[in-house]
Amino acid sequence: MLDLHSHTTFSDGTLTPTALVAAAVAAGVKALAITDHDTLAGWDEAVEAAGDALEIVPGVELSTVENGRSLHILGFYPNRTALEPPLQERIAGRHRRAQQMVDKLGELGYPIELPPMRGNMAPGRPHIAAALVKAGHVGSKREAFDRWLGDHGPAYVQYEKFSAAAGIQLLRDCGAVPVWAHPYLFKGSTVATLLPQLVDAGLMGVEVYHPHHSPSDMRRLEERCRDYGLVMTGGSDYHGPAETKPGAPAKRQHDSAIGLNQLNLSLALLTPLKQAATRLQELLPQP
Repeated sequence: MLDLHSHTTFSDGTLTPTALVAAAVAAGVKALAITDHDTLAGWDEAVEAAGDALEIVPGVELSTVENGRSLHILGFYPNRTALEPPLQERIAGRHRRAQQMVDKLGELGYPIELPPMRGNMAPGRPHIAAALVKAGHVGSKREAFDRWLGDHGPAYVQYEKFSAAAGIQLLRDCGAVPVWAHPYLFKGSTVATLLPQLVDAGLMGVEVYHPHHSPSDMRRLEERCRDYGLVMTGGSDYHGPAETKPGAPAKRQHDSAIGLNQLNLSLALLTPLKQAATRLQELLPQP
């Protein structure tokens, strides 16, 4: 089985790459993609931890903005040397965004301190939520999102402008297969309207199988992928074990509510993805 969407502590996951690999092996995963937000920093530790136990698929989840809403694009098998420099600006933008949210919370009367972000770690709202819990302003990260950090909350700050088309082009220029992540979580348009535009921009795949896609969503996406000749991927969007506090409210919809490998995705999905990466890389200028 495979899982092509997971996060580590280098972005907003709660497990280190080593712990994530151990959890994946225990769950029976045979191929695991490391797709942290806007950073490739977790790859090396994951590869070392995996050894021969499972295959690590190198990836990233790129943050873009479309129609004023956050749209994420997965990129698989990028040329690391080419992609890491432009990602530095994306990470810097995440730091600026996090600081703006911290400043807003301070103005609202809820001062916090963010934990140090080493190296190429990419800060996000879960880090701010954890800081609010640590400061005693809320009892849970869920409460932090409900009160301040949700998309319409008083401390929310949008990502810096970086269009989906620009993100797709960046990934392709760096040899990565661009795949629209969890399309039915995007609130800025309909899949029927936006998918043709993204395909025209160079999109090569769609994350068909996701915990928050219904069976009918998946069937519709499968059909669209066949119509457009797109690669189909899937994964748990795993951010770590679910919170188990008694009486805790449900997590926000983008959080992983399912364990690794519970979608039971076939390793056969990996072959078309690898073939697409090979075709793309053959089109790129040779050094």
